[in-house]
Amino acid sequence: MGDFTDKKISIVGIGAIGGYVGGALAKKYPHVSFIARGARKEAILEKGLIVKSEYMGDYLVMPEKVTDKPEELGIMDYIFVCVKNYSLEQVCKQILPMVGPDTVIIPVMNGTNPSERTRNYLGQGIVLDSLIYVVAGSTKDFTIVQNGKYANIHIGLKNPGEKEKEIIEHVNEFINAAGVECIIEADIEAAIWRKYVLNCAYNVITAYYNTTTGVLRQDPKKIEEFRSLLYEACLVGRTKGVYLPEGLEEEHYHHFLYEHADNATSSLRRDMDAGNPNELETFSGYLLEIGKQLGLELAFTEKFYKELKIR
Repeated sequence: MGDFTDKKISIVGIGAIGGYVGGALAKKYPHVSFIARGARKEAILEKGLIVKSEYMGDYLVMPEKVTDKPEELGIMDYIFVCVKNYSLEQVCKQILPMVGPDTVIIPVMNGTNPSERTRNYLGQGIVLDSLIYVVAGSTKDFTIVQNGKYANIHIGLKNPGEKEKEIIEHVNEFINAAGVECIIEADIEAAIWRKYVLNCAYNVITAYYNTTTGVLRQDPKKIEEFRSLLYEACLVGRTKGVYLPEGLEEEHYHHFLYEHADNATSSLRRDMDAGNPNELETFSGYLLEIGKQLGLELAFTEKFYKELKIR
């Protein structure tokens, strides 16, 4: 097992995802910095980051540094970018002083193309593809709350060389050592689309009805709408040439019906409910754009998208 105690690790964006990942890494490793702003930065500086997790237990961490000035931190070994898609370009410009030729950047974000965009914006460093399955949120006092007995990061690269394979192995090792399950994907594009399919259905329907998994499961009409959104997203992915196994729709459907926590909801629902910028375009908007290019009609996706756009 490698020794990662001398590595400089930074987490950009300490919301639900960044807080969960950053909290676990800061608990394990000494040289972890958080990039945070405003009241969130002040709260972490004052009392640390509180994480309440069904998967890892409850704990409090104080990272080595908390700042809103990335240029003061110097070159990092690893950077986790955990921001919303609409902030990615601006964030990449801000963290550029932290990126050297050997810096490994892991965008842990929604959507199918944040890694590709990060490579274009930064122009240097080694950017991995990744995704995360976790149900987490951030409370008003910036406590991170994670629900459910699972939380795992998947990483990979399309056609990696020997150097990239070694980097992926190192990232996998140090994430797992911090108590967060990490999985190396041979086909990372397919893995990202498997989650994207779920997001295109779950985020959208929870935001549309402004509710939780438990409430949705009580209504047969809403359950079937969720299933229809899953089928449309899978249709786009498969038509695009992404390998999505037969039965993926039913797998997500079963998980929704029997394994999701009753009080679970989506980031899109939380953002829209709070009147914050949101990722509707990342889910429905992008899916409809690709569907149009492929000549597909996505009736349910379009209906939900149009209604949510009005809101």
